[in-house]
Amino acid sequence: MTQAQNVLDLKELRVDRGGVLVLDIPSFSLHQNEFVSLIGPNGAGKSTLLLSIMGLIKRQSGTVQYRGADIATSSQLLELRRKIAMVLQEPLLFDSTIYDNVASGLKIRGLGRSETRDRVMTYLERFNLAGMAQRSARKLSGGEARRVSLARAFAVEPELIFFDEPFANLDPPTRQALTDDMDKIIREKGISAVLVTHDQSEALRMSDRIVVMNAGRLVQQGTPAAVMNRPVNEFVANFVGMETILEGEVLSNREQQMAVMVAGHEVDAVGDGNPGDHVYCCIRPENVTVSVDHPVEKSSARNVYPGRIAEIASMGPFLKLQLDCGFPLTAYVTRESFANLELCEGKDVHASFKATSVHLIRRRTA
Repeated sequence: MTQAQNVLDLKELRVDRGGVLVLDIPSFSLHQNEFVSLIGPNGAGKSTLLLSIMGLIKRQSGTVQYRGADIATSSQLLELRRKIAMVLQEPLLFDSTIYDNVASGLKIRGLGRSETRDRVMTYLERFNLAGMAQRSARKLSGGEARRVSLARAFAVEPELIFFDEPFANLDPPTRQALTDDMDKIIREKGISAVLVTHDQSEALRMSDRIVVMNAGRLVQQGTPAAVMNRPVNEFVANFVGMETILEGEVLSNREQQMAVMVAGHEVDAVGDGNPGDHVYCCIRPENVTVSVDHPVEKSSARNVYPGRIAEIASMGPFLKLQLDCGFPLTAYVTRESFANLELCEGKDVHASFKATSVHLIRRRTA
C-alpha cells in the first residue's frame, strides 16, 4: 500500500517525559477505512501515541503526515484536529442539554443552524438518545453519558477517530451494544479508527489490525488471528493469552514436523527450527482437550499426556483447569463438559492438543 493511500504516517516519533523516553515509534501507518486496536499493559504508551499525533503532547522528534502531507505548523495541526474526533474514557460533558453537547463540535466548526440540527438529530437517533435531547447531561447514567460522547464525536463526521478506553467500567450488555453501534457507523461512513483497549475480545471482534505496545514501542502488529495465534516473543504470548508457555529444545525437524523435548516429554509441533534450538512452546488453553479416557482412538491430536487436575478457576461460561502433566498445562472446559466428565481437583485425566496448536518461539540464550 502506497503512502498516498494512508491516512496517517508516523516516522521516528519520540516522546520524553522528565528525561525518560516513553514513546519510540520508528514508523507506523494507518490505512484508509482501517480499524486498528492498540493493546498492551498500563504505561505501554498507547494514550501517549494518540495525544502526540494530535499535538496535545510535545514530541522530541519525528514527523506526522496526514494523507502524505507533513503536519509541521500550528495551522496545519489545527486543520488536522478538525478532521479528527477523539472519545475519552471519561465523557467530559458540558453542563447543558444532551442536544447542546452533541452540537458543540459543529458550532465550533461554524455549521449553520439548520445543518447542525439535522446532524445532531441524526446521531441522537443512531445512539437512541432522540427522546432525551433536552435532558441535562449531568443527570445521565454512565452508559447514557458514553452514548452522548459518541454521538458528539460522530456528529462532526470526522475522517479519523480515536477512542481511548471509551467503554471502561460499563456493564457487558451496555458495552456490547455501544461497540456494535460504533462499529456499524465506522464501517458505513468509511472512517479510519484507532481504539485503545484492554478488552482483547473487543479488539478481536472489531479490528482489521491489532498493534501490541510495550514500554513505548510497537512490539507486534498484524491481523487479529496472526497476533493472537503467532506471537513474536514471550511477552506478546503472555499478553494475548497463551497461558501455557513451556521451555523446550528441538530434537528433530522433518519437513516442519518437529519434535521438542519439554521437561522430559516429547511434544510434536509444526514449525521451523534446527535440532538443538531452544524454543518456547506456546499453547492456547482453548486448544487443549481434557478427557477421562485415553483419547488416542477418538482424536487426531498427536500430543496426548496423562495428568492430574491441580487447580480449578471460574472464567465466566468456562472453567480454567491447571493440569500437571509432568509439565504445567492450562485448559478451558465448558461447564457442561465439566459436569458431564465429573471433573474435580485431584482427578486423573488425559490432556491432548494438536501439533498445529503449538506455536514455537525461538528462545534467546545467554
